[in-house]
Amino acid sequence: MTKRKPAKPTALKPVAPKVTPAQASKPAVTATIAVKPAINKAVIAKPATSKAVVSVTKTAVKKVAATQPVKIVKAPKVKMERDSFTMPKAEYAQFHVLKERLQKLGSPVKKSELLRAGIMQLSAMTDAALSAVMSKVPTIKTGRPKK
Repeated sequence: MTKRKPAKPTALKPVAPKVTPAQASKPAVTATIAVKPAINKAVIAKPATSKAVVSVTKTAVKKVAATQPVKIVKAPKVKMERDSFTMPKAEYAQFHVLKERLQKLGSPVKKSELLRAGIMQLSAMTDAALSAVMSKVPTIKTGRPKK
């Protein structure tokens, strides 16, 4: 009886997945995967078939396709609050004056930005300075005028 020599396993090359034109326009994260064939005694005893090569490459392609692209973490949206207020005309005119000054300085702003800057400055004051400033602000009657 003659002994059969086992067939040498053929080297498998990783197969790149096919890309459609729609997928080609999107940026994708690529990864390189080295595929090592598992040496099996049953495979060595039999000559290599094309079905074995196809099955190994399909699993390699599925592993590459299963990886998900990197997600960009967005900062949570800040909830906005809308409000209305009553203000004397002389103080309201200061919005226009301050907006013009900042326009000349090269940094245009909106009324809401000016109000927010004022709140930041008041928050940064000490208790004594805050009470001194607030004592200078006269109280006004709130609400809409009667017709």
